Amino acid sequence: MLNKYNSRIRRSKKVKAMIKKSGRPRLVVHRSSQHIYGQIIVPTEQGDTVLVSCSSLEKSVREQMTGNKLDCAFQVGKILGQRAKEKKLDKVAFDRSGYKYHGRVAALAKGAREALDF
Repeated sequence: MLNKYNSRIRRSKKVKAMIKKSGRPRLVVHRSSQHIYGQIIVPTEQGDTVLVSCSSLEKSVREQMTGNKLDCAFQVGKILGQRAKEKKLDKVAFDRSGYKYHGRVAALAKGAREALDF
């Protein structure tokens, strides 16, 4: 049965397959009604491994939060980018997980791009 959730999962599988061919680490976004989460994942032989993660639930992020959810998503992206830079990651592929590249998802990408300087 096709509903919103299944449609998003179907879209995300297509994008995930294309990104795996590129060989780059993926910056994966998950968005709920209240929070936003970001992870940088690298494929390994045993499965995918999370190198860096950040979410709007973390205490360090909540202290910096000012404004609405859009500003919060930008801050999460910025922190994610800084953590990736510490791990010496400079190029990642953005995996929007089937969400539209709009609003909070785009704000997270913009924040990460700003922190990573690419």
